[in-house]
Amino acid sequence: MSYKLIAFDLDGTMLDDDKCLPKENLEAMQEAAACGVHLVPATGRIIPAMPECIMELDFIRYFIASNGAYVYDRQEDRVLYRGEISTELGIRCMEYMDRLPVIYDCYQNNQAYMNKNMYDDAERFFPDQPHMLDMVKRLRHPVPELKEYIRTHEGSLQKVQMFFAPEDMDERAHQLEVFESFFPELRATSSVKNNIEINSENAGKGKALLALAAHLGIAPEQTAAFGDGTNDCEMIVSAGCGFAMENACTELKSLADRITANNNDAGVGKGIKELLKH
Repeated sequence: MSYKLIAFDLDGTMLDDDKCLPKENLEAMQEAAACGVHLVPATGRIIPAMPECIMELDFIRYFIASNGAYVYDRQEDRVLYRGEISTELGIRCMEYMDRLPVIYDCYQNNQAYMNKNMYDDAERFFPDQPHMLDMVKRLRHPVPELKEYIRTHEGSLQKVQMFFAPEDMDERAHQLEVFESFFPELRATSSVKNNIEINSENAGKGKALLALAAHLGIAPEQTAAFGDGTNDCEMIVSAGCGFAMENACTELKSLADRITANNNDAGVGKGIKELLKH
């Protein structure tokens, strides 16, 4: 099989634990790009939150962002696919989360927003995750009241996200089980150990991958994907060949076609080189 599109998650997958791009991953991507393969980041991040080490790669044109709520062509500055949450539904979701021991944010119009009181309390939720705390502090815009802010600004929501403190991880596990029963039109997944990411049922990295492949005239069986979290499960199943990282969650590993090395050992680069043999 000749693979023409390779999608990859970033955090815990393409990037190592220090949020850097391993040299072997870069070299493998360069080799694939030279063969005409499309290399596509598929992440829970919004476009402005893409790491510089990825954005500076001129062979990367397409991005699957916000867990598939948004597919972007940066060459033409054009959105190819949307699967977003209505403002009304997003507010209902936040009212539900107000009863939980969490801080939460949302993505609207490719910007991230958070209640100021939650922004100020963020350190308590990331005592051993300095990179995550840095991302929250650097990329979220604190507003006095988030529900009121999105109610008075045009634009549906690409994602809603909540974070749990270390002492509340049992509640996180419970919410992953029950959340969709309260909001059947939404999907709850996770990408890091203390978050839950909420997307529209019309989003999903798998749907976005197939939409992009169709746009490019690429058959689903000519796609491959790499991931590590539950927000990657749909993509791993949808791709012609799905790779789980060695550091991936158990659920993702059970769905993958292949297991590659962990993110600190350039597992994506090793997997790409394996694909290029075909």
